[in-house]
Amino acid sequence: MPAPTASENGRLVVRCQDRPGVVSAVSTFLTKAGANITALDQFSNDEGGTTFIQRTEFGLPGLSVVRDELHSEFAKEVAEKFGMDFSFTEAAKPKRVAILVSKTDHCVLDLLWRHRRGELDMNVSMVISNHPDLAGEVRAFDVPYIHVPATSSNREEAESRILELLRGNVDLVVLARYMQIITPNFLEQVGCPLINIHHSFLPAFIGAGPYRKARERGVKLVGATAHYVTSELDEGPIIEQDVVRVDHRHRTDDLVRLGADVERAVLSRAVRWHLEDRVVRDGKHTIVF
Repeated sequence: MPAPTASENGRLVVRCQDRPGVVSAVSTFLTKAGANITALDQFSNDEGGTTFIQRTEFGLPGLSVVRDELHSEFAKEVAEKFGMDFSFTEAAKPKRVAILVSKTDHCVLDLLWRHRRGELDMNVSMVISNHPDLAGEVRAFDVPYIHVPATSSNREEAESRILELLRGNVDLVVLARYMQIITPNFLEQVGCPLINIHHSFLPAFIGAGPYRKARERGVKLVGATAHYVTSELDEGPIIEQDVVRVDHRHRTDDLVRLGADVERAVLSRAVRWHLEDRVVRDGKHTIVF
């Protein structure tokens, strides 16, 4: 049998209570289906009950044809027995991504640049903004730019319009410095995960001018955090974080520049790991393979 091509590579992520035989059952099923396992990572979390998580990469000729059948058979033969949550994905099918942004451009342009270079395997369906400012820069990447004015006074109307654009059309929403509150109603209806980026001064330096406030307090580290969005503001499961050291010689504009660098790197890593099915949510935290 010829080796699978890149278009025939798949990923299987499972989550269940840890018990003997789980790894064997998954591996045996894939082997019987004709798959070649190329990578396998697993983790057992024994805090508050033993949870087992496994991510498997495999090659299977004709995967796109048999994927639905494979999913159905795995559900009956393996997942039901072990009480698993699981997902099959085809590596050759990029996830559909929408990016929400306001006026600050460094994160959205970095994502689009990395996508153009082939570093982020995704289809950017659209960029939505509550301001028109970045339209020209975004459209230079041949990506639709949709202006949906959003303020505290028209939040419900703006959210309804954005939901119309997103619902059923994307697999992931990235908040690339989108400076609007995401309501619980939006999260319930959007139908896909959201990833957000913010500076790691929160919650100590909330509100306007966080880098100015940070400098006034003499911070020694500037950082950023990428996390999934939940109904609790900036409290969602963390995907990635990073920091850079600063000192008394750095002015506020230096902190802003260094902070933007960290935000770009952290957000791009979090998005890439999600696109590659490397992130598994486990309660309030994440497992990142």
